Amino acid sequence: MDALARRPQLTGRAAVLAVVVCAIAMSLAYPIREYVAQRRQIAQLEQAQAREQSAIKALDDRRRQLLDPGYIKKTARERLFYCDPGQKCYVVMGDDRAAERRKSAAGPKKAVKAPWYETLWQSVEAADTGRGRKAAGAGG
Repeated sequence: MDALARRPQLTGRAAVLAVVVCAIAMSLAYPIREYVAQRRQIAQLEQAQAREQSAIKALDDRRRQLLDPGYIKKTARERLFYCDPGQKCYVVMGDDRAAERRKSAAGPKKAVKAPWYETLWQSVEAADTGRGRKAAGAGG
C-alpha cells in the first residue's frame, strides 16, 4: 500500500498527454469557429437571395401587368378618367368614391418644406434672440 500512496498523482506520461490534448484542442478551435461563422454567413446570404428572388418575381409580374394593354386601359379609366374615342363618359362631381380614387392616385401629400432662405433667416433670428446659445452650450 505504501508504494501506491507514494506514487505521484501526475505522471510524466499523463502530463504529456494533457499537453497534446490541449494543443489539439487549441489548433482546432479557430477552424471550427470559422466554420460556424461561415455557415451562419451562408444561411444569411441564402435568406437574402430568397428575398431578392421574390422581389424580382414581384417586379417581373408588375412589368407583365404594365405591358398588358387591357390593364393600362382599365387603369386609365379608373385613375385618370380617360374615355375611348366616341364613348361618352360621365364623372359625378359629388361622388365621394371618385374623390377618394383621385386622392389615392395622386399619392400621399408631402409636407411642404420651407425655402432655404427662410430657414436661414429663422436661424439668424434665433441667434439674435439668444435661443441658439442654449443648444450650442449643451454640446460643449
